Amino acid sequence: MSLKKKLGLGVASAALGLSLIGGGTYAYFSDSAEASSTFAAGTLDINTDPSTIVDLSNLKPGDYILRSFDLKNDGTLDIKKVLLDTDYTVTDANKNNSDDFGKHIQVDFLYNSDKDNDVIYSTTLADLKDMKNPDAVAKGWMGEKKGLKAGTSDEMLVMFTFVDNGEDQNQFQGDSLSLKWTFNAQQGAGEAK
Repeated sequence: MSLKKKLGLGVASAALGLSLIGGGTYAYFSDSAEASSTFAAGTLDINTDPSTIVDLSNLKPGDYILRSFDLKNDGTLDIKKVLLDTDYTVTDANKNNSDDFGKHIQVDFLYNSDKDNDVIYSTTLADLKDMKNPDAVAKGWMGEKKGLKAGTSDEMLVMFTFVDNGEDQNQFQGDSLSLKWTFNAQQGAGEAK
């Protein structure tokens, strides 16, 4: 073997030795672990059954109608509040109304059969429309003490009366009123999970 090869082999051996010594200096035990998480948001899903509560014609002062409907929580989260928004439009058949037909339709929320069995609240459609989002399942309104739990429903009983005020109500002959109730569900406060 030539000197050049011996010298090259010696340098290569020395470099390998240094790399093993250097590599040994940085050697350590190691381990690793992984963790994963998933986050899935719940749902608020409020429904009424039936969706049309009343469809009447030929009303006269003094007539009333009792109807029940279910307020259902088809979501996965409990509902703390159900805010009721009332709106209606009146079609004046004779264009002679000097008064709002909604002031003559009384609404009696008789009870939430799941929680109470009393008359809870009585008002007119006009006054209900002017209210700023009353809670439809609050204690003292529709009787529900703790909102509406996920997967449950409450039967609501309501009575509508065309109030006979003992005065001339001829201006309402042929008129119609289209009522829309919107139930807006709200969740409760966040909590530790």
